[in-house]
Amino acid sequence: MDSIDLDVLKTCDQWLRDGHRCELVTVIRTWGSSPRPQGATLAICDDGRVVGSVSGGCIEDDLIARVRSEGITRTVPEIVTYGITADEAHRFGLPCGGTIELALEPLSAQSRIGELLARLAQHELVARRLDLSSGAVELSLADAGAGLLHSATALTTIHGPRWRLLIIGAGQLSSFLAQIALGMEYHVTVCDPREEYRAGWQVHGVEVQHMMPDDLVMAMQLDSRSAVVALTHDPKLDDLALMEALKSEAFYVGAIGSRVNNAKRRERLALFDVTPAQIDKLHGPIGLYIGSKTPSEIAISILAELTAVKNGVLLPASAQVAQAKQDAEILASAAACSID
Repeated sequence: MDSIDLDVLKTCDQWLRDGHRCELVTVIRTWGSSPRPQGATLAICDDGRVVGSVSGGCIEDDLIARVRSEGITRTVPEIVTYGITADEAHRFGLPCGGTIELALEPLSAQSRIGELLARLAQHELVARRLDLSSGAVELSLADAGAGLLHSATALTTIHGPRWRLLIIGAGQLSSFLAQIALGMEYHVTVCDPREEYRAGWQVHGVEVQHMMPDDLVMAMQLDSRSAVVALTHDPKLDDLALMEALKSEAFYVGAIGSRVNNAKRRERLALFDVTPAQIDKLHGPIGLYIGSKTPSEIAISILAELTAVKNGVLLPASAQVAQAKQDAEILASAAACSID
C-alpha cells in the first residue's frame, strides 16, 4: 500500500509517460479550520482525472472544472488562495473563516518526478525545491525533522518516510501491519531469523532482515522517530530485542501476548539490565481495545495505539487492552451475581 503522497507522484509520472499534461497541487498554508494539512497533494490530468486531495472535495471540483473548460495552460507554477471571504468559504466547502493557499505546478521533464520516485524507492528522505519563477527543480537529502518551506521565490517539500517501524516476526499479522504502516509513510523493516517465515513474505516495499532481532535493534540505532513491535510470541526472539529497544529513544515499543504472558515478560525483563522505568515504556498487551480478533483487526488496533503515542494523545486506561478486559470481567461477574 502506497502513501497518498507516493500514489500522487506515481500517477503523475505515468500520466507524463502517457503523453498527458498534468499539474501537481500542494497545500502551502491553511488558516482556521482546514480539511487537509500543509503538504497535502493532489494531481490533476488534462482530461480531468484527479488523484489525492487538498480539501473536502469542493476545491477539487473547481480545479477540475477549470481544467475541463480551459485546459492546462500554465507554464510556470502559480500560487492561488481559496476561502478568503465567508462567501468563498461557503462556496468551496471550507469551514467559516477557513482559508487555504495552494501551489499549482505544471509538470514536465524538468519536474524530475521520475528521479524523485527512484530515490524514494531507495527509502531516501528527499527535499524537492521548486523554483516558483521557472519551475526548475532541485533534489537533495532531507533531515527527518525538516518541513515544508515556502518563500516568494521557492517551495520546498519533503518526500519519503520520516518514521521507522521495526516489526519482529514475519507472520500474517506482521503482513497486515506492514501494509498499513507503508501507507502511513513509515519505513518498515521486518526481522525474522526463521527462514520458514521469511520465505512466505510478500509485502513489496518492506526491508526484510534475517539477523537476530536484538542485533538489528542495536544496529538500527533507534531514535525518537522509531517504533518497535514484537509479534513472534517467542521469548528467545522477542525479549532480547525488547530489552535493547526499551533502552533506546524509540517512541513506541510494544509486544503481542495475553495479560498473563505480558506479566511474565515484564518479570523476565526485570532480570536483565533494564530499569523499572524502561520496562514501564513497554506497551503490552499491545494495541487499543476494539474487540479485535482477526490479524487485520489486530493490526489496526496496534497502529491506532502507536499513532496516538506518536501524536502525543493521552489515552484513558479504559482504552488499553488489559484494563478493558479487566473491566469487562468485573461487569460480567457483577451481572452473574445479580442473576444468582
